[in-house]
Amino acid sequence: QVQLVESGGGLVQTGGSLRLSCAASGPTFSDCAMAWFRQAPGKERAFVAGITCTGGTTYYAGSVKGRFTISRDNAKNAVYLQMNSLKPEDTAVYYCAVRMYTGVSYNANLYDYWGQGTQVTVSS
Repeated sequence: QVQLVESGGGLVQTGGSLRLSCAASGPTFSDCAMAWFRQAPGKERAFVAGITCTGGTTYYAGSVKGRFTISRDNAKNAVYLQMNSLKPEDTAVYYCAVRMYTGVSYNANLYDYWGQGTQVTVSS
């Protein structure tokens, strides 16, 4: 059974940093794209960042580019999101997702497995 478990969320002040982690159990995900999405209250789930299977190519939403960095460790079946210069508008539940395909998609419907989410709250 595939399980994704996120950790690292919390409360931080504007300008602060957090590092989210997502540990995957089950089949190896070295052939799969991985991504982070977020969902704020009253809004749809939105793409934040994605990374290809080998980690060679990364993709970011415009709102986080230059502030967030996605990385992965295939030996640990893990993906990370380093978030710097956080803003109140980054407040959301952050979800880790796996797509059983090599390419990253901005479409949440194309991802096959999801974590339970971790809350990130940025105070002003």
